[in-house]
Amino acid sequence: MNSKQALFSLLICVLAITGCDTQKQALVGNELALTRAKQTLDSLYQNYSVSGTCLLRENYPSNIGDYTATYLASEEQKNMPNLYSYLWPYSGTFSAVNALLETTSDANYKSLLDNKVLVGLEEYFDTRRTPEAYASYINSAAQSDRFYDDNVWLGIDFTDVYTLTKEAKYLQKAQLIWNFIESGMDSNLGGGIYWCEQKKESKNTCSNAPGSVLALKLFKATKDSTYFVKGQHLYEWTKANLQDSTDYLYFDNIALDGKIGKAKFAYNSGQMMQSAALLYQLTGDKNYLTDAQNIARACHNYFFMDYATEQGKTIKLLKKGDIWFTAVMLRGFIELYQADRNKAYLDSFNQSLDYAWEHARDEKGLFSTDLSGNTHDNRKWLLTQAAMVEMYARLAAVK
Repeated sequence: MNSKQALFSLLICVLAITGCDTQKQALVGNELALTRAKQTLDSLYQNYSVSGTCLLRENYPSNIGDYTATYLASEEQKNMPNLYSYLWPYSGTFSAVNALLETTSDANYKSLLDNKVLVGLEEYFDTRRTPEAYASYINSAAQSDRFYDDNVWLGIDFTDVYTLTKEAKYLQKAQLIWNFIESGMDSNLGGGIYWCEQKKESKNTCSNAPGSVLALKLFKATKDSTYFVKGQHLYEWTKANLQDSTDYLYFDNIALDGKIGKAKFAYNSGQMMQSAALLYQLTGDKNYLTDAQNIARACHNYFFMDYATEQGKTIKLLKKGDIWFTAVMLRGFIELYQADRNKAYLDSFNQSLDYAWEHARDEKGLFSTDLSGNTHDNRKWLLTQAAMVEMYARLAAVK
């Protein structure tokens, strides 16, 4: 055996002995992100599944008796103890599995989608009210509120999986959801979509921005120009009514009396970024590209911070907040990257998620919302875990 063969044999022995640690070092870039997405999805199902069903718990450890879902419109519903998660957290698993399917084309994720995720999702499908749509809690329980934003996220996922598979059943669901979304529009405030069917008190960026994205994706899927016109109109309406002209970010909502709810959330600006990037892709109008780039710059400044690691290195780290909002913002950054190929912002996401893997994850493989690891959540929300899967999977697909 010559010296090169001996060295190679020694390397193989070292790899075999060191096992997982060396495998982790050997996986780089996209492959590493994909591995993390898969592992986090496994942890999600191990810790949130409800035996004998396709449904999931809202939190881990579960706190059925004293959990308050503060994101619901009805006070009664917010305080109701429920065995299963509400629709919004559950829907995050649809996005997560979709992202893995799109990245890998692995038939196992298609099977998981059809035989588990979508089976569970149908437990929320409400046929008692028209137009039919998804309610915020399972249909075997007392009737619950229906949210336009909850449904629009599902419509986007159904459209995405249709685009991937060309199976008509997914497009039919997306179009059914669009019919419900349109029922939430009227002429008050010059247009726009309400937030909640049962409480038509405000028109929110979280229903209008993704409403625009859904309509534009449906146009791409069907070539029906009516979807393009509606998507463009929703984009322009939201920009006119809810953008902060001082920094390009988006406010949360506008009440019927014209009062602006000025909270700024990552997903709102992120969806307007994605809509602008889609409009640029579809029209070639550089004004939309400029819009998207302005929003991207503002999001990067507002939702990230300079963070000094224990090794003394300064990285861009996502600020503590709702992780799912961050995952939806990432969709906008990726859509923009397809147009301008500027990877700087995605590099910041990769830095944050690399750091989170080492510092914000517990022994169960579940993540806290503080990606620095300086604080830890006693209970971990289902939607946070789904969002982490989605982000790792989407970053794995970026080339």
